[in-house]
Amino acid sequence: MRIFENLNFDFLGKRRFFYGISATIFLLGFINIIIRGLVFGIDFKGGSEIVLQFQQPIEIAEIRGYVENIELGNVEVKTFGGETGILIRTELQEIPSQIYPRVLENINQAIAQQFPGLPIEVIDSTANSITYQLPNPDTTDLIVYLLNSGGFQAGEVSAEPDNRQIIVSVGISDWIKENFRERMPDNPFTVLKEERVGPKIGAELKEDAVVAVLFSLVVILIYLGFRFKFIFAAGAVIALFHDVLITLGLYALLYDVIPGLNLEINLTVVAAFLTLVGYSINDTVIVFDRVRENLKINKTMPIKEVLNKSINRTMSRTILTGGTTLLTILVLLIFGGEVLRAFAFTLFFGIVIGTYSSIFVASALVLEYANRSKKKVQF
Repeated sequence: MRIFENLNFDFLGKRRFFYGISATIFLLGFINIIIRGLVFGIDFKGGSEIVLQFQQPIEIAEIRGYVENIELGNVEVKTFGGETGILIRTELQEIPSQIYPRVLENINQAIAQQFPGLPIEVIDSTANSITYQLPNPDTTDLIVYLLNSGGFQAGEVSAEPDNRQIIVSVGISDWIKENFRERMPDNPFTVLKEERVGPKIGAELKEDAVVAVLFSLVVILIYLGFRFKFIFAAGAVIALFHDVLITLGLYALLYDVIPGLNLEINLTVVAAFLTLVGYSINDTVIVFDRVRENLKINKTMPIKEVLNKSINRTMSRTILTGGTTLLTILVLLIFGGEVLRAFAFTLFFGIVIGTYSSIFVASALVLEYANRSKKKVQF
């Protein structure tokens, strides 16, 4: 199927109008990045992320009220995947010191209820775990089973038959579980995930993400410089900067504006930006390939006409390829759930902006160079 087969539109004649559109969107995004900033997930700033799955639907406002009163500081609560899942984020990596003794008391009470008067000894204690020594190996096996059945995360220190030590994890999820069980006894739940990222690791990941994006742009510049001419490579890479910066601006502009869309910068979003860079440069290379062919065939044709002709001839392919990709991403954006929604958002708007920049940024820059340098572009 071919559409726009005989299209003859003066795209580059309207380039100054689209310069204004790009500048306006970029300025809005830049102002929001300065004022509101970009919100980074725990991948980059460190913290804890806990996902709970309930058996019955829950009221998110009620859950927020419970979480705000359990001494975990600034906590963010969102729905996760439906009416029975919640996502809890906090900047803490471990239980606060004032809560730790209460969690320890809960563990001791769970053991004492089944084994009253059992002599147990704490032989090690850290911010994230506690190690007990018990009287005999048989009791050790039973207590591990008991604690795991009660929702704690317990295991034996050694697989040796005479092992008498167990280690019990002490995480933020343990304190949350304890409080929720008291407040919601009729709605059982399980912890699907608990992740902790230290601030040092988060800072390293942030640096690595920036390096990955910049390195990909440098490699693309070198590759296109050999495949085409340097001005084509420069136009393509500037267009990629345009795509990435405008999409980042949208993150700052729309954060907490669209319900159900969590626009935090995390590793999944970085992967989406790298995918966007690859898709956008592919679209630009298709146009530049046709420009090179037409320059060789029509050696006396003005560069503006060659560029317009090349864009018009590739528009059918651009619409069909981009349209089918956008339909797939739109389905992912609507039905992909909380985890994939930001990824799909980045690709959806990134592909639209990338297609636009292939025409009104990359190709337009080649034309501006030719007009200002008064040099004939040829291969």
